[in-house]
Amino acid sequence: MFVCGLGCPFAAIQAYRFALDPNSGQEQALRSHCGGQRRAFNWGLARIKANLDQRAAEKTYGVAEDEPTPPVSWSAYGLRKDWNRAKDTVAPWWAENSKEAYASGLANLATALGNWADSKRGARKGHGFGFPRFKGKRSGLSCRFTTGAFGLADDRRHVKLPRIGTVRTHESTRKLARHVERGTARIRSATVSLRAGRWFVSFSVEIARTSPAPTRPGSVVGVDLGVKSLAVLSTGEVIANPRHLEVAQRELRRLQRQAARRSGPDRRVRRRPSGRWRKTQARIARLHTTVANARRDGLHKLSTRLVRAHGTVVVEDLNVSGMTRNRRLARHVAGAGLAELRRQIEYKARWAGVRVHVAGRWYPSSKTCSGCGVVKAKLRLSERIFRCDACGLVLDRDLNAARNRTARATGTATGRPAPVGAGQRRRRKATAA
Repeated sequence: MFVCGLGCPFAAIQAYRFALDPNSGQEQALRSHCGGQRRAFNWGLARIKANLDQRAAEKTYGVAEDEPTPPVSWSAYGLRKDWNRAKDTVAPWWAENSKEAYASGLANLATALGNWADSKRGARKGHGFGFPRFKGKRSGLSCRFTTGAFGLADDRRHVKLPRIGTVRTHESTRKLARHVERGTARIRSATVSLRAGRWFVSFSVEIARTSPAPTRPGSVVGVDLGVKSLAVLSTGEVIANPRHLEVAQRELRRLQRQAARRSGPDRRVRRRPSGRWRKTQARIARLHTTVANARRDGLHKLSTRLVRAHGTVVVEDLNVSGMTRNRRLARHVAGAGLAELRRQIEYKARWAGVRVHVAGRWYPSSKTCSGCGVVKAKLRLSERIFRCDACGLVLDRDLNAARNRTARATGTATGRPAPVGAGQRRRRKATAA
């Protein structure tokens, strides 16, 4: 929560993720803990689903309201109590893992059921949480620890996990270790996960951040996001789109053709995938991870540069989910990471005390002249150069939009009413009638 102005420390919840290099025994223990979390989640979900189905069936049987099957508690506390009573029968091997493995699975189930109930009541409009589904063995492996001996080792190259021991990290943990040693950070939980063949540990840390104030506190910059160019700033700077996914398409297509020639899984005939198919899928996953890491690195550098240089950043409220429904633009929009860039700008701005202004989705920034404020009636997407018929301004379309957003945020926009077309006249007449 933000508590003070520019350059002042405030408490924040931040995640630190480190890659792990476990040995064979530790990797087996990590998989066992993740399997225990999945077992507890599926057990609790099956129990609650059976209870809900029974109560729904009793309503159709005409059972009296005072004699139905009692409901099962959805709270994490209630689920843990029921699990402790049944764990000797359900999972006789439960003692091999830390109790946190089963508690985290039941806590995840309680959260998922709560989200579904809120969405069903309409308390969370626009989210549409569905009923939880059972976790399969091929789903992502993860496990969270909130109690016990977990944290960083003294040598800054190992982490400590309950029942698993000291695991070597692939990289140094000095960034987090320095905060812990100074007493400006407190580790709240640790989550281990398997992503693209590599194990990671993520620490949820409560940290007292002291972000540097922007070099130009009174500066306002407008950011116009796009696919041809990743971003066009109102200062005239153009950030090129690196197109990491497009560059990797040739290798990705080759690997996907290779996987198609090999024996994959088939549920209809209960065919198991071959070893070569699994190896190809692992190479595809590693390629996607490389692309995602390169994209995330570029977005972090851009968002950090904007927040540290300007006191106000103006972004647009893009309908990214709607843009990805266009089959011609979906891959390019997803590959650019437009929504991720806005998310990074917003949370980094909170850290640094920078103001973020979100321009309305229906504000005609591209059609408005940044010089005189006249709004064009029509502007095709293929027209990349904006030409004003009133003042003769000729400007790049994206740069014109970025300048309009900056002027709107600072209150210096000199807009004129848009010309009324035939369609607008009909709508106004219908409204008046």
